[in-house]
Amino acid sequence: VVLTVCFVGETWQPVYAQQCPQTHVFICSSGFQDVHVMIFVGFGFLMTFLKRYGFSSVGFNLLIAAFGLQWGALMQGFLHHLHDGKIKIGITSMINGDFSTATVLITFGAILGKTSPVQLLILTVLEITIFAANEFLVGEVLKAKDVGASMTIHAFGAYFGLAVSRVLYRSGLKDHEKEGSVYHSDIFAMIGTIFLWMFWPSFNSAIAPTSDGQYRAVINTYYSLAACVLTAYALSSLLDKKGKLDMVHIQNATLAGGVAAGTTADMMIYPYGGLLIGFVAGIISTLGFKYLTPILASKLKIHDTCGVHNLHGMPGIIGGLAGIVGAAMSSTVLYGNGLSNTFPERPKRTAIQQAGFQAAGLGATLVVAIVGGAITGFIISLPIWGQPPDQNCFDDQIYWEVPDAEDDGEQLNSSEHGKYKINPEV
Repeated sequence: VVLTVCFVGETWQPVYAQQCPQTHVFICSSGFQDVHVMIFVGFGFLMTFLKRYGFSSVGFNLLIAAFGLQWGALMQGFLHHLHDGKIKIGITSMINGDFSTATVLITFGAILGKTSPVQLLILTVLEITIFAANEFLVGEVLKAKDVGASMTIHAFGAYFGLAVSRVLYRSGLKDHEKEGSVYHSDIFAMIGTIFLWMFWPSFNSAIAPTSDGQYRAVINTYYSLAACVLTAYALSSLLDKKGKLDMVHIQNATLAGGVAAGTTADMMIYPYGGLLIGFVAGIISTLGFKYLTPILASKLKIHDTCGVHNLHGMPGIIGGLAGIVGAAMSSTVLYGNGLSNTFPERPKRTAIQQAGFQAAGLGATLVVAIVGGAITGFIISLPIWGQPPDQNCFDDQIYWEVPDAEDDGEQLNSSEHGKYKINPEV
């Protein structure tokens, strides 16, 4: 990676003048920092719920992200920013590098606790390469709009991860004694949730091509997230016989609105459109954690450790479907002279045609993700990569120097990711 950057990497001259014109310098750089915090703090701590895998969750997250952002900048640079044999590096390319890493971190959630660091690094190289190719297909060939990447990052990363998890499935990991949380591990995971929730408007608006598009993206995501939180809280309580809240739902389903708002983030959907998207995403995500994850594990042999299908997969599809509707409803009445800024191909396409290309982008993403994930799963399942044995899964001790084991007496009945619930009465 270092040698490649030395030979083909080149900074924009001047960086800010070309990448972030005039008064948008601060917005562009602050958006990058917000996304950066989401990648390293938000995703890292969100996965610390496992009682014996906190070091690995945060530590391997840092490893994957630091490597992935470099490889992602190169892959996307070759496809988008190659000029005169040089890749132009600036704030936008750095944001896109973080976006590339996000796909791998989503996949990491599906196989959390079941892979070695070497497997994760091989996965990072393969997935980011496939992701970059798919993003080029969706954005440059099909010209589908996906500014907040509901399709190309969230749906792609989730279904790629599910395909990898299916290939790596081992029956010995079912009801694993270490696959659960304790009180303090769920609190740490909630820290990740809060950081992700706060900065998600920046994630969805970071690469919007115009200032008014960024403005709409922040507003739409803001209201989608708010509606999603209320929906997740209400439904979580309704689904429990005693009316109690499930921390798994609160940690994850409250974020689904940000995922689902991505594709339509810079579209004219108005605040009520954002509220509706967040409401639907909150319902689907919460129900998925309650009912669908156990079915995937028992019937399809897809063990989804973090429930990424419910947080990223289905909400990503919802976002893609919302994008189809948003494109079909686009017109000069809604956008005025800014229609071509939001939909650059509209002068050549009708609204219905653009909606069709949005649907094609969603379908292509799902196919590429599943096929690419299955192939990657077979590659990293080779014995040479040192996959941990069943008894060492979900445990830091195989890779880290750890303090003495803590008391397991803090286990709570709310500690359920999928169908695996810890019962303190047993």
